[in-house]
Formats: sequence, C-alpha cells, structure tokens
Amino acid sequence: MAEWLASWVGGAAKEGIVSFVESSADQGSEGFVPVADRVAAFDNDGTLWVEQPSPVQAPFLLEKLVAEVRENPSLAEIDPFKGIVTRDPVFLDGLARQVPEVVLSFLEAVGAAWEGTTPAEYEAEVLAFLEESRNERFGVAHTALVYRPMLELFELLRAHEWRVFVCSGGGRDFMRAYSEKVLGVAKENVIGSAPEYVFRDGQLVRENAMRGNVALGPGKPEHLHARTGRLPRFAAGNGDVDIEMLEVADFAVVIVHDDEDREFSYAAGAEAILDKGTQKGWTMVSMSEDWSTIF
Repeated sequence: MAEWLASWVGGAAKEGIVSFVESSADQGSEGFVPVADRVAAFDNDGTLWVEQPSPVQAPFLLEKLVAEVRENPSLAEIDPFKGIVTRDPVFLDGLARQVPEVVLSFLEAVGAAWEGTTPAEYEAEVLAFLEESRNERFGVAHTALVYRPMLELFELLRAHEWRVFVCSGGGRDFMRAYSEKVLGVAKENVIGSAPEYVFRDGQLVRENAMRGNVALGPGKPEHLHARTGRLPRFAAGNGDVDIEMLEVADFAVVIVHDDEDREFSYAAGAEAILDKGTQKGWTMVSMSEDWSTIF
C-alpha cells in the first residue's frame, strides 16, 4: 500500500480508497468492477485545486462581462451585469457557492460575450488569463495550486484501468485549456457547462446557447451519462452541488477543507454534503489530517 498515495497520511481514508480500487480490479473480489464500468468522476474547484477566495474561472468571466458593460453601459441596469458592477454581495456569494439559478444567469451573459468565438481564440484568452492571474492569498499562479494528493489518486485509478473524468459546473472549455498540461486529463475527458457550437463559413464557432443543463447538482450525472453512456462508479467532490454525482457512485469521496494554515478552512456551500457524507458513510477526506502535502 505504501507505493500508492504517497502524500496521504495512513488512516481510514487512504486505506479505504486503496482497498476499493485494488478490489475493483480483482476478478475474485466481491468489489470487482468490469473494466468498461470503471468510470471515475471528479469535481474541479475545491476538489482538484483551490477555489478560494473564488473559483478560478470567476475573475476571468467577471472581467469579460465588466468589459461588456464598458462598451454598452445600459447593461449595468440588468442582471447579472448589475450584480457584477455593483458588487452585490448576494449575487457574488451565490456565484461563489455555485447556486444553480445564479450560475445559469451568469453563463447566459457569458454565452453572449463570446458568441462567434472559435475554440482556439477562446483557449488563447484562457491561457493568457492563467499566465497573468495570481491567487490572492498565495500570490502564485492558480495552476501551481493543484492538490498533489488528488493527482496521486488519478495515478492509482489509472494503474487499475479506471478512466478519469473531470465533471464541473464551471466552463468545460475553460478547463480543457489547461487540463492536459496541469491535471494530465485529456480534453475529451473534461465535462462541464458548455455552449453549443456551429460550423459556419469554414470554422467552428461558439453560439449563445447552452448545451444541455448546467453541470451542477443533477446536471452532473446527466452530463456524465451523456458523455460516457454510464454513471461513475467512483466519484469525488467537495460541495453541495456534487451530491447527486456522489450518490450514484459505488465509492464516494468528500474533500473537507479544514486546514487554515496550509489552504483554507470553510464549509460554506458544503453544509449538506458534509452532513450527508457522514450519514451515508462516504469517505470524508480531511485536508489537515489525511494529507501530508497539499500542493
């Protein structure tokens, strides 16, 4: 067991995860999972990298919409632009907590802002933002704040023929811009809220329309099934919007942010999953107690 999850402290969480994954690949075990069904799904913000003081994508999108208001001041009178320019605490808190109706309103405005943009053009904007932007607390690039223990978990799963997917309420194309280099996850294995695309005048461009529901709450298993034809047998998340994804899995992991010294300590937006995870016997991973190294 020592060869796996090197940044994890020995204990119930580590032992439970390793035991499940190893059993899943043992045909003689009651926990055996056919290779085709070995689908593992992970939330992104707060599960794979730091989401405080706000999800990484938020300032990228906010800056874009503020620029839209500069070009068309009348937008400042309607939501979500009004909530952004006035820094309405209710709106911003709803966005940080990923409240579905707030996120949907936000994404509709985002869809209009990037309408007609090619995938390459959008990706270039994302990469430029990630190159320049820094986390407010740590003062380093967001891509330096990926959780090492979770990357080790990816390695464990792949070594036992699991396919790893990222499933987030955040923008699919935003995550795809860095997923291969930073997370080691292929673009096609990144699932999230996404626009429709249309091939027009010899190129693929974004439309101002959502592809399916927003990938939050029930939208997560919906998107996972649409992409894979299956539901995850292993799932990990950290917020209330991840509950449905964890409920459909055989093995569920909840990342608990309780390490103020090395990361953050908070439960906002995770009250329900912390309660449900304890009740259901999900594997509750304490950052302070279960991880010897975070980044």
